[in-house]
Amino acid sequence: MSSPTYCARMPSPIGPLLLVGTGDALTGVGLPSGRDGLQPNPAWIETLTPFKEAVRQLEAYFAGALRQFDLPLAPEGTPFQLRVWRALRDIPYGETTSYGELARRIGKPAAVRAVGAANGQNPLAIVIPCHRVIGSNGRLVGYGGGLPMKAALLELERRGTRPEGDPRQALLFPAADPGGRDVRP
Repeated sequence: MSSPTYCARMPSPIGPLLLVGTGDALTGVGLPSGRDGLQPNPAWIETLTPFKEAVRQLEAYFAGALRQFDLPLAPEGTPFQLRVWRALRDIPYGETTSYGELARRIGKPAAVRAVGAANGQNPLAIVIPCHRVIGSNGRLVGYGGGLPMKAALLELERRGTRPEGDPRQALLFPAADPGGRDVRP
């Protein structure tokens, strides 16, 4: 018999997040919007108890006080996906990289599309920072929670890396353009 799956909802500045895990490790962070909104399975046990540390760290991240998560993670994926997701964790807070650069970092420079697909299947949004991957032209492209959310997360990190009171700080939640495309602040 397999171990139970737990879930909990937590409020955040980008909307409610759904945390999913085994009790020993976090297996999913669902975003409130986007194409792949994670919904609780009726068989999951809803309780906050196994997620107290995840909630603490996510709250600290959104407050600008945490730059690297230190949580037990257990994402499920192919060996290639797991490799990409490990590489995502090496992108420093407040920085971005392109899909092509990420493909080069994992030793598969021709696998840009496969890296993009793996990035899009990341089950641990925010904690495994797939939002830090942008197009080779510097534009925001592809994010399961939608481009406005990606822009908000990147802006949160930019603000967290600037000296307090920096006049260049922009709004945390910039509006998307009418076409919903490039929403870089």
